[in-house]
Amino acid sequence: MTIFVDMDEVIADAYQAHIDIYNKEFNAQLKAEDCFGKEVWQCVPEEHQQTIKDHTYRDCFFKDLSIIADSQEVLKALSEKHDVYIASAAMEFPQSLREKSDWLDQHFPFISWQKRILCGDKHVLKGDVLIDDRSKNLAPFSGRSIMFTSPHNVNVSNFERADSWKEIADKLL
Repeated sequence: MTIFVDMDEVIADAYQAHIDIYNKEFNAQLKAEDCFGKEVWQCVPEEHQQTIKDHTYRDCFFKDLSIIADSQEVLKALSEKHDVYIASAAMEFPQSLREKSDWLDQHFPFISWQKRILCGDKHVLKGDVLIDDRSKNLAPFSGRSIMFTSPHNVNVSNFERADSWKEIADKLL
């Protein structure tokens, strides 16, 4: 089985990073649960929204993202049984390419560079399973689409869903 796994908000917690940066820079108390069903930028005053959107263009934004709980263990087990590829639309943020590669080297060294797809549009992916947090990536995928829960997508109901990596293990191992 060929499995594609997104990075941001699936194995790397970019959502919380946006909140943490915002809280630090604006001395705010925003929490992920305040944003359920929305992007972080939609949960702040209008005059701060562009600042949130610009986080991902900053050098080092992707360098130190936290790891989503249990993703390392489950991906290791999946990669021992299946062809697992990391597929990230990294070209949207070209400065992220090195940071994402280095992050994967540090946290997921068992997924070699040959199994990393840092791309633009994910509609080119052809395989059995795509695990992603974005409808725009899951909808055109011809295989099994699994939406990984992130605060922004809690109200989306038209995809098979996994709320945790333990659920992914139950579904695919």
